[in-house]
Parts: sequence; structure tokens; C-alpha cells
Amino acid sequence: MRRKNVNYSRFGYIFTFPFVVAFLIFSLYPILYTAVIGFTDMKGLIPKPIHIMDNPFQNFKDLLFDNPLFIKSLQNTALLWIVNFVPQIGLALLLTAWFTNRRLNIKGQGAFKVLLYMPNIITASTIAVLFSSLFAYPMGPINSLFQMLGWSDAPIYFLQSKATARGIVSFIQFWMWYGNTMIILIAGVMGINPALFESAAIDGANGVQTFFRITLPSLRTILLFTLITSMVGGLTMFDIPQLFLNGGPDSSTTTATMFIYGQAFKGSYMYNRAAAASMILFVIAAILSGLVFYLMRDRDAAKIKKAEKMYRRSARAAAEREV
Repeated sequence: MRRKNVNYSRFGYIFTFPFVVAFLIFSLYPILYTAVIGFTDMKGLIPKPIHIMDNPFQNFKDLLFDNPLFIKSLQNTALLWIVNFVPQIGLALLLTAWFTNRRLNIKGQGAFKVLLYMPNIITASTIAVLFSSLFAYPMGPINSLFQMLGWSDAPIYFLQSKATARGIVSFIQFWMWYGNTMIILIAGVMGINPALFESAAIDGANGVQTFFRITLPSLRTILLFTLITSMVGGLTMFDIPQLFLNGGPDSSTTTATMFIYGQAFKGSYMYNRAAAASMILFVIAAILSGLVFYLMRDRDAAKIKKAEKMYRRSARAAAEREV
């Protein structure tokens, strides 16, 4: 029996308290400290007492206007993310439509989903070693296959070409994450009211029409979540380019987070510059996230809300005139 005059909400505060403490200590404090370091001259293996620079934005100015490697790392990050995300979301949507199609009624879906999701649970170091072996020079499985098929007379040094290096890194990211995206989309489809699909079937809609007219519009929120998380993951891409190619060749696979790591923990230990680069990356992520939220908003709901607001405003004005 529920007791009267008992405030059960305190249990919620009790259960969330450990998370709040951990977040404040291990997330919020480092973020704020990093933001402060970006305006200082903190550097060196044993940092001296720090102070705010005469021009607080000097570190940001140096990165954006006087550091070609940072700009190149941002371009690499954008290119690698776009090249892997476009086929990733396309294949994930295709597999989602396939697995959730009631007319096809695919057998053994559980086994297929496990196999497709498997690359996501393999460690990045293992995948880096695997693909380094596959594309090894001069003797590797891919080179041997090309020569056996007559596509190449001599071994190809895949990892010394900027185009192939970027392509392989993008493919690895795509291969690792399309299964995860597929699982999220399938979960979203499972949450759609089945009556909608039944009504579409009664009205004679085929699979393609049902997918584009019912499934996709109903997945707006899930697609928004997928796009935001993938974009943030792409901006913070680090492990595969670092372990697989160490940013080469000629810094063609150096990402923004690799640049930040190099500035902070290699060479002259420029903590201030690394912190400034981190804040720039944070601002980019925030701007892109806001843009995605705006572009994927429910326009019909926004129009209705705007009309309701105008109606209330006009009704209030009419009431004031009567008074």
C-alpha cells in the first residue's frame, strides 16, 4: 500500500547523487579547467605558474590563422566523417527496412543482427592490427589478391597514398559503426504504432511507400539522435587513425583530436594550445548540433505552435481593448 504523506521523490535524488558527484568531479571540472587553460600561457613538461595572457584570445588566433596543421586536421576530420557516415546511414536504413518488413519475415534475424553488430565490439587496436596486416607491403592478403586477379603487376603500397589511406580509415569507421546504427534504427521502428503499418497495408501501399511515408517520418527523433551522436563521434575520432596510420601519410589522416593530443603530450607540451583547440572543437560541435536540430525540427508542429501563440496574443489584445 502506498503510504500517505511520504515524499518518494527523495529516493530519486538519492539514486542520482552518485552520478552528479562523479559528473562534477570527472566531467564538469575538467571542462571548465580546460576552458580556462585556453586563455593562459600554460606549457612545458613541468608547467610554471600560469596567468591569463595579455591577449586572452591569442591561442585561438594562432590556431585559426597561423597553424595550417590544425586547419588540415579539421578538414581531415570532416572528410573522414562524411565519407564514412553517408554509406553508414544508407546501409543501416536499408538493413532496417529489410529486417522490419513484415512481408519478408526474415528468418534468423537475431543471428544476422549479432553478426552485423560484431565489428562494433572489437577493440580498435585489434582492428588496426588486422587492417595493417591486410594491406601490408609488399606481401599482404590484398596485394596477393590483386596480383592473382591480374589487377596489379607489382605490389601496391596502399598506406603511402593519401587517397587510399583516407579511404581505408573511412571504411573501417563505417564497418565498425553501421551495425550499431542499424540496431538503434530497428529499435526506433519497433516503437512505431503497428496500426500505422496495418492501415498502410489495407490501403495498398507497397514496401517502398510504407518506408518513405510512414517509417522515415516516424523515425525523425531517432535519426536526429543518430546524426548528433555520429557527428560528435566523428569530431572526436582518434583511435583508428592513431593506431592504424599514426596520422600519415603526410598528416592526411591526422584528426582534430590527434592534433590536440600531439600538442598536449608530445614535443613542447603546449597545454594552452591544446585547450584552445579543444574549445574550438566544442564550439564547432555545438554549432553543428544546433544546425541539425533546426533542420530536422518538426515544421508542422512548429507552425501549429506559432499559430497557437498568435491566437493567444490576439485574444489577449482583444480582451485588453474590451477593458
